[in-house]
Amino acid sequence: MFPNSILGRPPFTPNHQQHNNFFTLSPSLYSHQQLIDAQFNFQNTDLSRAVSLQQLTYGNVSPIQTSTSPLFRGRKRLSDEKNLPLDGKRQRFHSPHQEPTIVNHIVPLSGERRYSMPPLFHTHYVPDIVRGVPPFREIPFLEPREITLPEAKDKLSQQILELFEACQQQVSDLKKKELCRTELQREIQLIFPQSRLFLVGSSLNGFGTRSSDGDLCLVVKEEPVNQETEARHILTLVHKHFCTRLSGYIERPQLIRAKVPIVKFRDKVSCVEFDLNVNNIVGIRNTFLLRTYAYLENRVRPLVLVIKKWASHHEINDASRGTLSSYSLVLMVLHYLQTLPEPILPSIQKIYPESFSPAIQLHLVHQAPCNVPPYLSKNESNLGDLLLGFLKYYATEFDWNSQMISVREAKAIPRPDGIEWRNKYICVEEPFDGTNTARAVHEKQKFDMIKDQFLKSWHRLKNKQDLNSILPLRTAILKR
Repeated sequence: MFPNSILGRPPFTPNHQQHNNFFTLSPSLYSHQQLIDAQFNFQNTDLSRAVSLQQLTYGNVSPIQTSTSPLFRGRKRLSDEKNLPLDGKRQRFHSPHQEPTIVNHIVPLSGERRYSMPPLFHTHYVPDIVRGVPPFREIPFLEPREITLPEAKDKLSQQILELFEACQQQVSDLKKKELCRTELQREIQLIFPQSRLFLVGSSLNGFGTRSSDGDLCLVVKEEPVNQETEARHILTLVHKHFCTRLSGYIERPQLIRAKVPIVKFRDKVSCVEFDLNVNNIVGIRNTFLLRTYAYLENRVRPLVLVIKKWASHHEINDASRGTLSSYSLVLMVLHYLQTLPEPILPSIQKIYPESFSPAIQLHLVHQAPCNVPPYLSKNESNLGDLLLGFLKYYATEFDWNSQMISVREAKAIPRPDGIEWRNKYICVEEPFDGTNTARAVHEKQKFDMIKDQFLKSWHRLKNKQDLNSILPLRTAILKR
């Protein structure tokens, strides 16, 4: 926490109140008078002038009509961003607890909150940010079901549980991120009154750790957004607002003009690093799909956490460097648990198609996990056996050359013949839009390194039956 002398305001602590099944977070980062001042002062900033100077040309057609680029699908945080070009192609973010007194952290502001703002777009750039975005309404915070951790009767399983309990994201961690999201949404609505800000990725999907960064998605419409034009322009305005209006609360805001642009920043109050993108609709949907799997069976979350830690330790968990994103790793774990002779997980998209339909409006997506009861599997394998089985499956059983990992189908399926799948070393199907989440692995050297690590770790762990043989526990716990 930063000193009050730096922040220029009293210590910022959340006040949690339960009222009529609604969970509210207060007080605000900004006083009512500050928000009024923001509205007044914003009209005197040079944001509109900056926009007018930016000549965006789309011929005689609206950019919304011509936008054909796919939705942004996120990216893995760079572990050493200083050494990488800022305009490099970005991969899917997923980067990625007792979590839960909170399931839905998507709290749109009430419909009455509107601001009269100057024109923000060049005359040839007028996106329809209202069409397709549902009206704002308050959504209740739903209590997740209680879930007990599995028993650990052997050393390896006990080590996995200890690592999980030490590193899993805590309720307090999540509340800090949610509080920041709430206040940033209010500020961004000074620029885009009809927009909404979503917390997505590992912070909310149940697979986060104490060190997980926050991923935010700004939704301006429930339609594809051209990432190289519309999204970049929107984030330019957001970045300028952060630099001018919120410099006391946000530090190091950085607009990264990549193929898929983001704004990176650090919140001084929560000390959390955030990445903000525009219109990652698929990322919002798969956040709640993964959250459902996370709490469907009590062995899922500890197993995913130890595998993510293992992959990071062996440097095969960084899509920006040509290895696996955390999102791909999670899907690989779910796929393995679905394909056991006695499955531990089903395909919930097959069993509950209505709850996970891509047609569901975004303000209803958070309800999907509540419609799925716990899955009762006859498989009684302990965590240690499942970790060994996971490593063995991808080291010796899975056919990388001809098969694709599909959580949607709950099985390995033949690779498609589309251009996105040709000459790819690893194929992991995105459950909603069918793209390849592992497309970052495009070098044979990196693919061989990944396969080699699965094989070596399997042999080592099978012989030693000690997690330290493949993942030093002390180091992993210190990193959280």
